[in-house]
Amino acid sequence: MSLLLLPCGAGAEHLRLVADTWPPFTDQRLPGNGVATELVTTALSRAGYTSEYREVPWERAIQGLQRADYDVLVNAWHSDERAEFGHFSEPYLINRIRVVQRKGDDIIFTQLADLYPYRIAVLRGYAYSKAFNADKNLHRVGVSSFESAAYMLQRGRVSLALEDEYVARFQFSHQLKGIADQLEFLPMPLSENGLHILIRLTHGNHAEIARRFDAAIAAMRADGSYAAIMQRHGL
Repeated sequence: MSLLLLPCGAGAEHLRLVADTWPPFTDQRLPGNGVATELVTTALSRAGYTSEYREVPWERAIQGLQRADYDVLVNAWHSDERAEFGHFSEPYLINRIRVVQRKGDDIIFTQLADLYPYRIAVLRGYAYSKAFNADKNLHRVGVSSFESAAYMLQRGRVSLALEDEYVARFQFSHQLKGIADQLEFLPMPLSENGLHILIRLTHGNHAEIARRFDAAIAAMRADGSYAAIMQRHGL
């Protein structure tokens, strides 16, 4: 678990941030605790907030936000279920979800129905897309990490796996380097999901935090500081 304190003006409101480990976006071992964490903490600092950042497993992060142990979830895709206990910012980053197969399997994917015959490794609790999550004909196999999914795929226990393209490429060059040449992306992405911060609804200023965060991200895009952070992380 990591802790990051950002200096700000005296009397500034302090926010408790949380995320799971999801490199290159959120990871205490990376510069700035990952590119998403750096974007969020920078924007919140510019919006006038101080913050501390903690990293816990995904389910603990969600439960902690619901229990008010934390104020802001750094890395949330939109879902109706999450909107019941959290307030979403505008998306500050786009995740392109790719379908991964064993190299040479030649699976054709142009619509969800094409995936019905296959076992698909999915991360538990992740909101890939409304259509994917709602389709009862898909054969999903819940896993705890993309690393697990990739090894299941390589060993033939599933036919497909899903992950954000940046995450998959990061892992193919690090912990999955030994099997990366055996796996490949299908040409068409499953979806593009906006990445948001999610502020607990029980926080009295949740809407104001989102408004000020969105304005800070817009200013960072305009002045080049957003692009500079992305570039520092190789994205």
